[in-house]
Amino acid sequence: MLLLLILVYRRTVAALLTVAAGLLSVLGTLAGLRLLAQFTEVSTFAANLALVLGLGLGVDYGLFVINRYREERAAGHAHHDAVVRATAAAIRTVVFSGVTVAVSLCSLAVFPFFFLRSFAYAGVLVVLTAVAGAVLFLPAALARWGRHVERPAAPASGLWHRTALRALRRPLLAGGGVLTVLLVAALPLLGLRFGLPDERVLPPGTSSRTIAEITHREFAAEPTDTVQIVLAESADTRAYAAALSLLPGVYQVDAPSGAYRHGQRTAAPGQDRLTAPTGRVRLAVVPTQQAMYGDVPAFVDRIRKTPFPARALVGGYPGETTDFRATLLERLPYAIGIVLAATYVILFLMTNSVLLPLKATVLNLLSLSVMFGCLVWVFQDGHLSGTLGFIPTGSIEPSIPVLMFCVAYGLSMDYEVFLLARIKEEHDRTGDTLRAVGEGIRRSAPLITGAAGILALSFLSYVGSGVVFLKELGLGTALTILVDTTLIRLVLLPLAMRLAGRANWWAPRKLRRLRIREAHAPTDELPAEYV
Repeated sequence: MLLLLILVYRRTVAALLTVAAGLLSVLGTLAGLRLLAQFTEVSTFAANLALVLGLGLGVDYGLFVINRYREERAAGHAHHDAVVRATAAAIRTVVFSGVTVAVSLCSLAVFPFFFLRSFAYAGVLVVLTAVAGAVLFLPAALARWGRHVERPAAPASGLWHRTALRALRRPLLAGGGVLTVLLVAALPLLGLRFGLPDERVLPPGTSSRTIAEITHREFAAEPTDTVQIVLAESADTRAYAAALSLLPGVYQVDAPSGAYRHGQRTAAPGQDRLTAPTGRVRLAVVPTQQAMYGDVPAFVDRIRKTPFPARALVGGYPGETTDFRATLLERLPYAIGIVLAATYVILFLMTNSVLLPLKATVLNLLSLSVMFGCLVWVFQDGHLSGTLGFIPTGSIEPSIPVLMFCVAYGLSMDYEVFLLARIKEEHDRTGDTLRAVGEGIRRSAPLITGAAGILALSFLSYVGSGVVFLKELGLGTALTILVDTTLIRLVLLPLAMRLAGRANWWAPRKLRRLRIREAHAPTDELPAEYV
């Protein structure tokens, strides 16, 4: 990351300051998680998110603030004034960006699982520390070492600027081509299947995975996969146990009345470990290996639908994972609704437009569909499994796509804020939508593509992990970032803005007063574009 930043900045001090801001975010987040762990459970995977997201947001905000400082210096402002003006111009955009990322990750708190809530804690802490680094640490560092980061502003034209201008001249042709590519990449999403994890998510050669593979290959059943049934009161379990043993996928049923296979008792009664002094009765339904590698929720559902002699509770590992998936999918619409509604409101407050946040939401969902299409094509169907070093399971564990949705959506909106803020700034100054789009891309494209490339690289580092979950998170999020900051943000968004014309900036008169305006720099000579 440091080497790439040196290539982007052409100044070592600028790269060091940006990495320092990211490291401050990581350390601050880990310290916050350490404190939270004294009061609630925190997943170890939250540290992974703190590392990659802390560095990523630190790079994003560092590039943005330092780029604004360079522009102010290139405009002829004195060193101290340039720091003040750059901070005043950048702080609003950085705060809006941070809030969008935080809201996206906060939506994970609607799930009653500490694993996902830990990511919500980490996300909020990362945003707080990254924003603090951008608006407190970087201005102070620039005041001290700013002269060592100076470099002329971006040239009047560049690759992405020229590409965007060509696309703007032929909006329907360019937009149709890009949209076709994205929809084709998203097609595998239609075959998405959710499933439960097994030992194949672990690196080959680990002791636990090796044992599980040997057990699956050489033994008919595994007692740790047992479905536990507890009857609330003492009852005759002979008929019930026999009926359970006839269900597809059941190897054996252990009950106080004996052990049953295929409807027949195979062992004598008298198992005291299956009765309790309170009168409760426990039955142990041992599944076959094939059942545990098949549709486990359907297997558990068949057990729960079997008539029982007394009020019964069904649990054990298969029951727990089935209920986990059901609860996750039940709460998922609430999490998605919170993310979409909150980010729409945030973008409206920034742009004072009804249409721009809606277009941003649609384009974000399009880029996420590409991510999930990749997830299905690679990790569910097994393409590139040999190259990436994993064994496909034929399904996707549901909590990982939920996490990836929140992380990728927040990061996509992060770049959306950077681009729209600059376009809005230029439109306020000139009143010309087409010119504002071109100028916004000219000034933002090098920043966005540089930040996105570095952040994608940090996520891709997880592809080398032996844990499949981290491979999914790394590859899927990196792909989304690259697609979003090239095809989506620098082609489809400008095209959509050109086609909408003046409607881009429409809002009801009563809602216009809700806009949060930019901060004013403490100088009487502040140009109109920074007001």
